[in-house]
Amino acid sequence: MLDLVFAFIAGLSVAQAVLGTVAIAVLGVALQRRYLSSISDIPGPFSASFSLFWKLYKIFTKHTERATIDAHKKYGKFVRISHNEVSISDPDAVREVLQTHMDKGNFYKIFSLPDSRYVNTMSETNYHEKVRRTKNVAAGYSLSNILTGESHIDDCMSLFRDQLTNLIKTAPGGPIHLDKWVNYLAFDVVGESTFSKSFGFLKAGHDIGSSISNQFKLRLYICIVGHYNFLHDYLLANPLIAYFNLQPSMHIFDTCMEAVAARAANTEARNDMIEQWQAQRRAHSDRMAENEVLAAAVANMGAGADTVSCILQALFYHLLRDHASLDMLRAEIDGAGLSDIPSYAELRELPVLAACMKEAYRIHAPVGFGIPRISDGATVCGRYFAPGVILSVSPWVIHRQESVFGADTETYNALRWLAKGGREDEERLRNMERHLIAFGTGYSTCPGRHLAHMEMLKVVSIVVRDFTWRQAEEGKEWEFETYFTSVPHDWPVVLERR
Repeated sequence: MLDLVFAFIAGLSVAQAVLGTVAIAVLGVALQRRYLSSISDIPGPFSASFSLFWKLYKIFTKHTERATIDAHKKYGKFVRISHNEVSISDPDAVREVLQTHMDKGNFYKIFSLPDSRYVNTMSETNYHEKVRRTKNVAAGYSLSNILTGESHIDDCMSLFRDQLTNLIKTAPGGPIHLDKWVNYLAFDVVGESTFSKSFGFLKAGHDIGSSISNQFKLRLYICIVGHYNFLHDYLLANPLIAYFNLQPSMHIFDTCMEAVAARAANTEARNDMIEQWQAQRRAHSDRMAENEVLAAAVANMGAGADTVSCILQALFYHLLRDHASLDMLRAEIDGAGLSDIPSYAELRELPVLAACMKEAYRIHAPVGFGIPRISDGATVCGRYFAPGVILSVSPWVIHRQESVFGADTETYNALRWLAKGGREDEERLRNMERHLIAFGTGYSTCPGRHLAHMEMLKVVSIVVRDFTWRQAEEGKEWEFETYFTSVPHDWPVVLERR
């Protein structure tokens, strides 16, 4: 038998021998992953037991959030979604995974933009370094600091309303792409709050330099190359890409860099986020590097605008299908005697508005991927996971757990967030709050949540009070792709002033 084997090998060409060796090695790795891994007993799609194929395939089918939900319905609370990753649907995973000190998954390294020199709070994966970076920028994100710039946010709100009103006057009854205008507003507000300079999208009324439309390409790049981070260093994370202005959203990056450079020479500027961060760096240069300021500013652009756009569109879209909630919300806002541009102090006292916002957070969380953490050797939801295993918890999956949110989790129902009275109901509401992870949780909670929440309260109150809206094509389902974030698009509406 051995003679036959040696004779066969001797008859192979060098190329055939190399290919055969590679094939045997690949097969060996696949078999080891499938049958000898510490998570081999966990059920899941066949291809996920030895590769990333299932995850990447679901990215290309555009709806990883739904694929993960369906996988848990089929396989249970633990699902093996790649050779070294387990998705967990048990609500206790929020506390036992996301609220621990486990390091973030390496996927997050992809968010070092404009290139690999600019590590930010989102792209930092080490727990201790993440905490350090978060402390460095915390003052800029604080609610008290955000409130000092509220009047400038109000200017954006006023321009947003004026532009919508002009569109109505120009073409009464014509379709308006509210998704685009919400994006323009989101980017301009982030610019004003971060470095006192809007990007000019609202005023221009169009996507300057295709910066926003290119975000779509950037999201697709992130969710694919994020699984192969070594490629990122040679692609968008390569400093030469920024040097030659080849980034897909250069208008956004250029505006950030110009604003940061100008602020370094002007210490009497408005007390915005950049000024807070520059002050922190001047006071603690030993623990905050100069490039952390630009890194934080750029991170705002990507994470902040997408989050706001996702949730606002989800709210407006679902209110069209939940007339009871819309009627309650409109009655509350109409009866509140709000200012022309409502203040945060006025809006935070409105319970129906808060309920509608929370339900939008729940039903259409901005992040459609599972949030990955690297096990340090931990028992989670009754099962031990060896060090190095990636544990992921999807907001979309957790937000559809009937044990927490009720039996109608696939339906937008703001009433679930309104208090009914009694100790049992108080605990029900607290439990839902604990498991509402649209802004993340634990040490990786979104630092910009105060700005995002304030902005969204203002937009919703203005649109609900001053306009009516319906879809241009009644009943048409909207479109969105889960390329990390789940930003909807292409559902034009007909607006009218009230």
